[in-house]
Amino acid sequence: MRFTKETFIAAPARRVFDFHELPDAFERLLPPWENARIVQKADISKLGSRAIIEQKVLGLIPSRWVAEHTAYEPPEMFEDVQVSGPFASWRHRHIFKPEGEGALLIDDIEYEPPMWFLGSLADPLFIRPKIEKMFEFRHSVTKDWCERGEG
Repeated sequence: MRFTKETFIAAPARRVFDFHELPDAFERLLPPWENARIVQKADISKLGSRAIIEQKVLGLIPSRWVAEHTAYEPPEMFEDVQVSGPFASWRHRHIFKPEGEGALLIDDIEYEPPMWFLGSLADPLFIRPKIEKMFEFRHSVTKDWCERGEG
C-alpha cells in the first residue's frame, strides 16, 4: 500500500530539510495523542542509525517500533525503514522539493499492514485514517516552524 502527503511550505527546501535535523525534531513531530515514548533517537545523517519508539496499539498492546535510516541525500531526501514493529513492512521517504518561492514537503510511505488479510481489511477503517491524521499534524508542525522563521 502507498500513502503520500504533500504540503507546500513558504520556505526554502533546505530550511525544511534542516528542521528534520533539529535535535528535538522527532519530539516535535510526535502527535500528543499517540502516547508514545522515544527510547532511542536516530541521527538521520548516519546510515544505519536506528530510532526506537514504544507505544500501545489500540491503547492496550505494547509495541516497539525500530526504524533504521537507509538513505541520506541532503537537502533532497532521507529514508527510514521499519526493522521491526507494528507493520508487516514500512518504507518512509522524506522528500524536499524546491517549488517556486518555497518547497514541497512530501512524505512517501510504502507499507503493508500487519496480520495479513485482516490488516488489509482494517487499513481503510483504522490504519489509513490514523496515518493521515498523524501526517496532517506533522506537516502542520513543520510548516509552522519553517514559515515563522524560528531557529
